[in-house]
Amino acid sequence: MTVRDAPGILLVEDDAETRQAVARVLADEGYRVVGAERGETGTRALKSGQIAAVILDVSLPDASGFDLCRDWRAAGVRVPVLMLTARTDVSSRVRGLDAGADDYLGKPFALSELRARLRALLRRGSDPLRPRVLNAGDLTIDFGRRQAWLGRAEIPLTRREIDVLERLAWARGHAVPRGDLLEEIWGESTPEATASLEVIIARLRRKLERGDRESLIRTVRGFGYALAVPPGGPTP
Repeated sequence: MTVRDAPGILLVEDDAETRQAVARVLADEGYRVVGAERGETGTRALKSGQIAAVILDVSLPDASGFDLCRDWRAAGVRVPVLMLTARTDVSSRVRGLDAGADDYLGKPFALSELRARLRALLRRGSDPLRPRVLNAGDLTIDFGRRQAWLGRAEIPLTRREIDVLERLAWARGHAVPRGDLLEEIWGESTPEATASLEVIIARLRRKLERGDRESLIRTVRGFGYALAVPPGGPTP
């Protein structure tokens, strides 16, 4: 594959050091990186129609990343957007996702996690049937809004918990290897990441299950995990 044929990643980031570091790592991964330090420049690049995903900083000299993403979505742009920001509070994450971002990564971040999240976005973006809402009895998980409810009560879920649930739902009932979850969500398969995954699976079981209902998350011993989905699977 030539550089021209490589997936184009638009990187809108005004900090030169961050932009250069991310661009170098993505280029090593085989991506064609288009850099922009201002929102206006990024919007022009996006209109070229040769961008597979956008990495967008929230704080830019001439625009808010929130406003840019909202304007792009209003204009019909459906390219996956990963937001980067030092604002890691819940209200800022919700604001970014409501503006149309597909994922949200707080600064400082590990480059390995950025690569993993970008790969996951590109995979989901290429699948027109990727799950957006999962209904299982009185449980509803909206992956677009990254929220879940049991009946009328909202279930507090962390970013990693939602990421794990979405990856399992995307498999539509098939088991996902533990190594795939670690690589795609943590960006590494270290003992620490494995322990973190096990903790998250245990937390999800406590949060999503009731005593009168069969476990939604099934452990496939020696392999990974599967999510019990209703007939027909998640709703795209």
